[in-house]
Amino acid sequence: MRWLVRGLAGLVALIAAAGVAGVIAVALGLAVAYPNLPDISELADYRPKLPLRVYSADGMLIGEYGQERRNLTPIDDIPPVMTNAVLAIEDSRFFQHNGVDYRGMLRAVLANLGRIKSQGASTITMQVARNVYLSTEKTFTRKIYEILLTFKLEHLLTKNQILEIYMNQIYLGNRAYGFAAASEIYFGKPLQSISVAEAAMLAGLPKAPSSYNPVKNPKRARIRQLYIIERMQENGYITAEQAQEARTEPLKLRSPSNDARTHAEYVAEMARQLVYAQYGEETYTRGLNVYTTLDAGQQEVAYEALRRGIMNYEYRQRYRGPEQFIDLPAGASAEELDALIDDVLANHPDNGDVLAAVVLEASPRKIVAMRGDGEPLEITGAGLKPAESGLSDKAAPNIRVRRGAVIRILKAPGPKGAWQITQLPEVEGAFVAIDPRTGAIQALVGGFDFNKNKFNHVTQAWRQPGSAFKPFIYSAALEKGFTPATVVNDAPLFFSAGATGSQPWEPKNYDGKYDGPMTLRTALARSKNVVSVRVLQAIGPKTAQDWVTRFGFDADKHPAYLPMALGAGSVTPLQLVTGFAVFANGGLRVNPYLITRVTDHKGEVLSHFQPPTPADLPRAIDARNAFVMDSLLQEVARSGTAARAQATLKRPDLYGKTGTTNDAMDAWFAGFQPTLAAVTWIGYDTPRNLGRRETGGGLSLPVWIDFMRYALKDVPVTEPVVPAGVVNVSGEWYYDEYARNTGVASLGMEDAMAASDGGTSAPSDSERSQILDLFKR
Repeated sequence: MRWLVRGLAGLVALIAAAGVAGVIAVALGLAVAYPNLPDISELADYRPKLPLRVYSADGMLIGEYGQERRNLTPIDDIPPVMTNAVLAIEDSRFFQHNGVDYRGMLRAVLANLGRIKSQGASTITMQVARNVYLSTEKTFTRKIYEILLTFKLEHLLTKNQILEIYMNQIYLGNRAYGFAAASEIYFGKPLQSISVAEAAMLAGLPKAPSSYNPVKNPKRARIRQLYIIERMQENGYITAEQAQEARTEPLKLRSPSNDARTHAEYVAEMARQLVYAQYGEETYTRGLNVYTTLDAGQQEVAYEALRRGIMNYEYRQRYRGPEQFIDLPAGASAEELDALIDDVLANHPDNGDVLAAVVLEASPRKIVAMRGDGEPLEITGAGLKPAESGLSDKAAPNIRVRRGAVIRILKAPGPKGAWQITQLPEVEGAFVAIDPRTGAIQALVGGFDFNKNKFNHVTQAWRQPGSAFKPFIYSAALEKGFTPATVVNDAPLFFSAGATGSQPWEPKNYDGKYDGPMTLRTALARSKNVVSVRVLQAIGPKTAQDWVTRFGFDADKHPAYLPMALGAGSVTPLQLVTGFAVFANGGLRVNPYLITRVTDHKGEVLSHFQPPTPADLPRAIDARNAFVMDSLLQEVARSGTAARAQATLKRPDLYGKTGTTNDAMDAWFAGFQPTLAAVTWIGYDTPRNLGRRETGGGLSLPVWIDFMRYALKDVPVTEPVVPAGVVNVSGEWYYDEYARNTGVASLGMEDAMAASDGGTSAPSDSERSQILDLFKR
């Protein structure tokens, strides 16, 4: 019996020694580990990575840049419903424990011993320690470091500070960090506006953002949400009635298809580039807020108008065929068809209202197609017209619309909204509107779709302006004695290589006809090419080249040769609208600008731009020159090639000029109302003919009208103010010094075939065939 006692005593001593040794080992481990813990004092002034955000003038978010989407929100500004939902599921004893929930730790130890992964043991403080400083690796060593960091955090920070860091730092999927960002991304609303049901859905994300994503995995997310609502009720955060209401509340999730954000991708990218040039890599982490001059309402209308104009043009083009063909087995089940269609449509994302679909059956009279929602749709009647060639039995295999074809569809305009087949356009376009009084950019659309083509045609596309450039030549002529009443002969002309700077040239009018003598006013309204060439020849190409630089054009982009009269040089849409702004504001030169101010995440202003007052703006042309030119441009919009403008909008204070280059490679309309100037351009990136009957008046003017209809809705009609030095004689405006027949009365009347070298004979047939088309690229 004594040996048994001795044995038990020895065993106890051994166990005690082992325990002491274990304690000593743990103590030594802690002693070694603790000094190696990271310095967490910086968390007392928590400054996470915050993205760059770009806003319109009226506060609409139009762009966000940075790896982490985050809206830093103080704990006092986070609604209790959100914090309560998080505490209910993540750490209901957060305000009672010292950072470590020992009961939870015991569960974690048992789970690890049993090789079971457990996600429920970590407190919020432990999660902060892990998310900020440690990896997600599940080892005892990492757990020890996590516990030590937790103690340090609880010692250094208050509970509210720790909770604030957690609510802003935690990753919640879709590049969203923190619940404020997640609320915007998943529900499209500020965190302060969420309901119990929405808070419970968001609170389920920290455990596994991908698995519980309400957009990608709605079933799993719903189960998690219901469990959190139950936990909120059990912990007394909500009543039974509130819980029941939350369970039955339908959630309205934000997805790419219902994203209401203003389409201003090109503008946001311009702002990003400007800010990056000043702040470098800090641009994406400092939480800068950039406020632009953009009017969100005008921007959205401009975006829709340009896309509508391009799609209307596309409607008239030949059908190029489906984007892809897939095999749809005849005996496939509905589930199998859905899977096949989902897979292929993932590689053909919708482009705004131009949607992708897969054809189930096709005939010349009907197409049945299906989208990702699994519901078949029919296209019949006029909706088939754009793809008639692809529905013919004689269509080439790559053109023919048949079962398994991936096509594009859109809803036709009108109350019925029938489906029609279409195709993604190859043609591009641009639209820009500025306030001519200040240069503030009000709307800018750099192309059909930013994701399809990031090239900004407003600022980067150098294109021939065609007839839209004529007003600047006429403006120069006013300073040389020409008047709106000057009579110019619209008759054939021929110029030698010496006059053109290249090859012989015989300018022609758009319709190929000549109408004889006409006033300068009529010639501009009807966009007569030959008259413009005669005017430029009279004042001298070098004089005109110097004059156009007053409007912001580059002299080297407009060689001093006669084709300059027809817009054979190069401009960007932004340059052209800046030039027309000079006419709109009475002769002053404005510089377009986009950014008004930049602030940090706390709202402190870092930079601010105040545009010059009119008194401080440089004068480009005399006020009377601008006034007379306005009179001529008003005639264009009243009775000339842009008569549709005043006729449609039913107001007289509209001015502008159509522009179509030779071979119809570029289609323009540039115009203004005294408070708003805008330019539309449509053409191919690699210049080619738009079509025999396509013009600036038919393609670009309707886009401009659609925009102005909205932008000028509540703007009163502006009456022009007659400046000093101008007089009206018999209904026509003249400079004072030219009112008594002292200016240029006529041009080209003595010799309808005047040549630049004093009597050059008409060219032979072989020479005519070599005439340079100076508008081709």
